[in-house]
Amino acid sequence: MSTDLHQNYIGGQWIDGVSVTRDINPSDTSDVVGEYAQADAAQTTQAIEAARAAFPGWAAFNTQARADLLEKVGLEIIARKDELGRLLSREEGKTLPEGVGEVVRAGNIFKFFAGEVLRRAGEVLPSVRPGIDVEITREPLGVVGIIAPWNFPSAIPAWKIAPALAYGNCVLMKPADLVPGSSWAIAEIIHRAGFPPGVFNLVMGRGSVVGETLLTDPRVDAISFTGSVDTGGKVAQKCIAGMKKFQLEMGGKNPLVVLDDADLKIAVESAVNGAFFSTGQRCTASSRIIVTQGIHDKFVAAMVERLKGIVVDDALKAGTHIGPVVDQSQLNQDLSYIDIAAKEGGKLAFGGKLLERATKGYYLEPALFTETRNDQRINREEVFGPVASVIAVKDYDEALAVANDTPFGLCGGIVTSSLKHATHYRRNAQVGMVMVNLPTAGVDYHVPFGGRKGSSYGPREQGRYAQEFFTTVKTAYVLA
Repeated sequence: MSTDLHQNYIGGQWIDGVSVTRDINPSDTSDVVGEYAQADAAQTTQAIEAARAAFPGWAAFNTQARADLLEKVGLEIIARKDELGRLLSREEGKTLPEGVGEVVRAGNIFKFFAGEVLRRAGEVLPSVRPGIDVEITREPLGVVGIIAPWNFPSAIPAWKIAPALAYGNCVLMKPADLVPGSSWAIAEIIHRAGFPPGVFNLVMGRGSVVGETLLTDPRVDAISFTGSVDTGGKVAQKCIAGMKKFQLEMGGKNPLVVLDDADLKIAVESAVNGAFFSTGQRCTASSRIIVTQGIHDKFVAAMVERLKGIVVDDALKAGTHIGPVVDQSQLNQDLSYIDIAAKEGGKLAFGGKLLERATKGYYLEPALFTETRNDQRINREEVFGPVASVIAVKDYDEALAVANDTPFGLCGGIVTSSLKHATHYRRNAQVGMVMVNLPTAGVDYHVPFGGRKGSSYGPREQGRYAQEFFTTVKTAYVLA
């Protein structure tokens, strides 16, 4: 393995690519995190062949040994949390505490699925016909292609890789072009843990090359994708054409409802954390803040005051609350939506300016708009940056209607002291996840993750619900 170039991992071997890409630190664009190999279609095909060849042995692998391997990966990730968290923050731009926290989450995911290996259960039922037993079991799918986004470069690969391996599948991992380092680090840990060759493969490269090959090769049985709505639609079309099983996690335009009876401090902290932390680059970010008229003015004033104390700076610097935007392209998109919101009549209550810091990076002041309507683009389309808007409503009923009036349905939050309204919102919010008196962003690793409408398609991710995607059900009839 080269000490200078981070290679692809195919069939248990480290292999140079056909070209090289540089991983750039968004907090300091003069800082090159590392150089990473880029695969072509032929190398991707080689990885598919390796995974296909390894599948029969891995599907039949000793259960305890498989659990031990996953546990070993999880323990090493957690033991190296400071080192790997720094790498994550350096390449993605979220603050160091956020980066370390995400790495610990990734390690815990591997540990959780080590346990799930031993908790796999089936059913034995009596047939409606005398003298026949029915056995229902789950089996691995085969070869699974994983296409991950850049915003959670450790946790999202982990919550796809770990269950895929736990349930006996072989994996082809394609990380996002912007953040190959964190996935490469996981691959290196998996390599040293001792997994059989071909069970896990890391194939770095362009989506138009690596991703396209995974989507069109018939030897890939399933695709787990997290990314944009547009790309997710294309993934779905390709998978349907090839009769592959697929799972999509896409965008969000998540509402946070603040009612008149809300605790103002909890409301402001929930809104600031959900909308702006991790630079707003979370599919669970609360970018639509729906506020009833009795608390509206106090809430906006308190939000503006709170945002004045937010420190935007180098992700690795102590005291930084919000790091840079991930790259120039995303920064351009954020600035474009800030301009659109202003032209649509929104009032820029705070921020939205480019910032200069000691190092050259993609620094953007958090932007808060007020006086917006739910039919405006700023409230219909995902920005994926530190940009949020306030929508004023008269009461709870209107707040719920506005919250549900969106093409997305990932998560929704409410801040209230009313048990009646909290309960009603939990039951009637058209989302996959609901937060009460909490930020919309921030989920546990052992429970289901996913949404409705245009946010998600297919079975949920994480926790024991992951088996719905990564396994297939077999029903066997046996004459007793």
